[in-house]
Amino acid sequence: MEKRNARPSREIVVPGDVLSTRGEKGGDNTYERDGKLYAAILGVKNYSQNGISVMPIGGVYMPSTGDTVIGIINDIAASNWMVDISAPYPAPLHVNEVPWKVEFGDTSKYLNVGDAVLLKILMVDESKKIQVTMNDSGLRKLDGGMIVDVPYCKVSRIIGKSGSMIQMLKNMTDCRIFIGQNGRIWIDGDDENAEVAADAIRYIEENSQKGNLTEKVKALIEERLPGAGEE
Repeated sequence: MEKRNARPSREIVVPGDVLSTRGEKGGDNTYERDGKLYAAILGVKNYSQNGISVMPIGGVYMPSTGDTVIGIINDIAASNWMVDISAPYPAPLHVNEVPWKVEFGDTSKYLNVGDAVLLKILMVDESKKIQVTMNDSGLRKLDGGMIVDVPYCKVSRIIGKSGSMIQMLKNMTDCRIFIGQNGRIWIDGDDENAEVAADAIRYIEENSQKGNLTEKVKALIEERLPGAGEE
């Protein structure tokens, strides 16, 4: 009896590569033509319950409505702040989209250049004009902590299946960690623990295509923080 080939878990594909000829459903970064499913971008072929998708290997973060991102204030005006969200387009945060009553010209009393903020993408129109907001549950200024930047396409690997990887990081380092879909990550905790969490995140970024990654990250943390995760 002929043995069926296992599905490759880390197959690199380029635009135009055939992903399936069996009528499987296409996900992100794919397109269908004449009953075949093709890759639309350079990336990693990914199977899931929802079909086949392609995870981008690199590139610039392109915001989508509803994304939760971490931004850095890089300019201040009388009625808004300009926020760097790692996108190629400016992201103004208007005073009407913050949880405070800000008088005209008083913006610097609330947020200053260099401040980190947790935001949601409210709208991206056809001309790539971006509108962001802090008026939603959990959105706020991020005081203290440290920021780690990774390629946005690595975010899903850092989160892990059903949040398993990020939950392990939080538990083992006893840190609060917020991950923006733009690839910016905020870590807050004891200095040594936060550094270990940051190094673990960088390790995941650099080794995202390798197998047994969870076990390797766990070993890395245990080596640096003996007894990590124990109650």
